[in-house]
Amino acid sequence: MKQTFSVLNVKCGGCANTLKKSLLEEFGEVEVNLEVMPREITLDIDETQIESLRSKLKGLGYPLASDELNTLQKITTTAKSFVSCAIGKINN
Repeated sequence: MKQTFSVLNVKCGGCANTLKKSLLEEFGEVEVNLEVMPREITLDIDETQIESLRSKLKGLGYPLASDELNTLQKITTTAKSFVSCAIGKINN
């Protein structure tokens, strides 16, 4: 079923490219809405895959807005998002 999730730390097209490429194999096509804050991703996902999606996003530096993160996790995901963004720009 198609679902939309609010995602933190997504800033630009580089971030969107990283999300699309990194999630494609496991979750299929991903739409990234850069017109709203926080940014949103929409994908066809089964309820049993949401925890895996949450983990994958956090690993890329783009946690779900609904995730409760401590200060260290916020700093870590922000730093990871800068790297993921740069990779997305290079691989575009």
